[in-house]
Amino acid sequence: MRSITVRKGEPIDRALKRLKTKLDTEGILDEMRRRRAFETPMDERRRKARSASKRNKVKWRFTNKEEIPAEAITPAPEA
Repeated sequence: MRSITVRKGEPIDRALKRLKTKLDTEGILDEMRRRRAFETPMDERRRKARSASKRNKVKWRFTNKEEIPAEAITPAPEA
């Protein structure tokens, strides 16, 4: 069970926001929404394909950066 400690003098709204943020980063809210209703196998495959596509886009964006030589960036001085 996830929990947070309410600090002295902290408003309840802020404590709830911290709790929701914590649950959201751990994926608990998404899983709760998914389990609320039956998901057909086809819907499950679609959902997994969408999330895999997003993961791969981010992974590709940060791993496939080619090293550009310095000569290509700065033009050579004309003699």
